[in-house]
Amino acid sequence: NAARTRRPEMLAGLGGFAALTRLPRGYEHPVLVTGTDGVGTKLRLAMDHDRHDRIGQDLVAMCVNDVLVTGAEPFLFLDYFATGKLQVEQAATVIKGIAAACELAGCTLAGGETAEMPGFYSDGDYDLAGFCVGIVDEAKVITGNAIAPGHQLLALPSSGPHSNGFSLIRRILAAEPGCLDTAPERLAQLLEPTAIYVKTILGLLKGGQPIDGMAHITGGGLPENLPRMLPEGSPVPLALAVDLASWSWPEPFPWLAERGGVAPLEMMKTFNCGVGFVLAVGAEATKGVEAALAAAGQPCWRLGTVVDGRQAAMPGTLHITAKGEGTLA
Repeated sequence: NAARTRRPEMLAGLGGFAALTRLPRGYEHPVLVTGTDGVGTKLRLAMDHDRHDRIGQDLVAMCVNDVLVTGAEPFLFLDYFATGKLQVEQAATVIKGIAAACELAGCTLAGGETAEMPGFYSDGDYDLAGFCVGIVDEAKVITGNAIAPGHQLLALPSSGPHSNGFSLIRRILAAEPGCLDTAPERLAQLLEPTAIYVKTILGLLKGGQPIDGMAHITGGGLPENLPRMLPEGSPVPLALAVDLASWSWPEPFPWLAERGGVAPLEMMKTFNCGVGFVLAVGAEATKGVEAALAAAGQPCWRLGTVVDGRQAAMPGTLHITAKGEGTLA
């Protein structure tokens, strides 16, 4: 499976102490972009239900989507798999999922580490960490510096909770034992792997679409992640106005809110609530970017706008300051 991810730049990879690679051609002033992440307590839910085949996509996606926001092409991926006593079939299933996700992201699974740590993990338990290296031309790094009031926010849908909020999800499930046995589709919704946006976004960039900022909606939801695309030192203080009527939360988010008694603002601080990735685009370029996304088969919608932070919050919005403070107006 790892062999299918191998890019032509690789000189040596799996099996040695380290992987060797050339930099890809076509970059005038290449910049390396790095990212690392894990899957979090979503792993506990997957292990409890013996679902190991797609958790590897969560690991890859959380890393490559982060690297992607700079405009970088994910290039290399490495994994770390730690367990008490290696269960070969279980580990092979997880790593097969990692390799399949690397194919989706267009990056090489260059190597990894499998660590046996007796007495440290319970039987059948394991942990995962991932490491990604991307590459981008220095002149094409997406910095957010061009973002100004009037920029439109285009949202790409999530595939579910992705890999965030699972400590709360598990508390909600624990308060209602057996709820997944009577609704197996709920388990499928919760464990649906994190969407990988790489090919869609790189297609836009290579097609010359003017993307001025991007945000991967992970832990902290919209309030904490959207401001990360804003430039520092803007001549005008910036804020973000998210139109709450622009989308409806897909399942399982309404179910989680109802069963957990979680208020709307707290939901949007904990989960992506159906928004997986966001682009900041100049108003005059918005229709062109929407058309390019439609041609690529990628659903999107206008989530909101960048606004002057000195103005009062608009009714019907989630108003987010540059410091990540969110209020419902």
